[in-house]
Amino acid sequence: MLQRVQTVYLVVVVLLGALLPSFVSLWTDVNDVVVFAKDTILVSIAFYVSAALAIVAIFLFKNRKNQFVVNRLNMILNLFLLGFFVYRSLNLSGESNISEKGIGMLIPVFSIVFLTLANRAIKKDEDLVKSVDRLR
Repeated sequence: MLQRVQTVYLVVVVLLGALLPSFVSLWTDVNDVVVFAKDTILVSIAFYVSAALAIVAIFLFKNRKNQFVVNRLNMILNLFLLGFFVYRSLNLSGESNISEKGIGMLIPVFSIVFLTLANRAIKKDEDLVKSVDRLR
């Protein structure tokens, strides 16, 4: 379980989803109020669900097909989160005063990249097991 490379990728997704949104700002409002994920309840729930799905995927190491599916669901959740951030950033830019976009809006992008790498490693393991089964 822990010696597989996809576990490392999934642990990075857990850290990105559970810890980083608390420390990195998502955006700054017109009133110079820095908004973190914990300030917006739906965004924080989405980040925590993403981290929970990554933890579930880590413990599904015996069933690689289910692990692959859970990672895909996590990617879809992160795409919705990224879509929300894009929508929010487009609304922020239309203000009369300039507001700042935070680096925290890129967290779903990094999560999707690491989930894709994990799925590639899972597929590689599945292909290896299938090739060994053919030799028997």
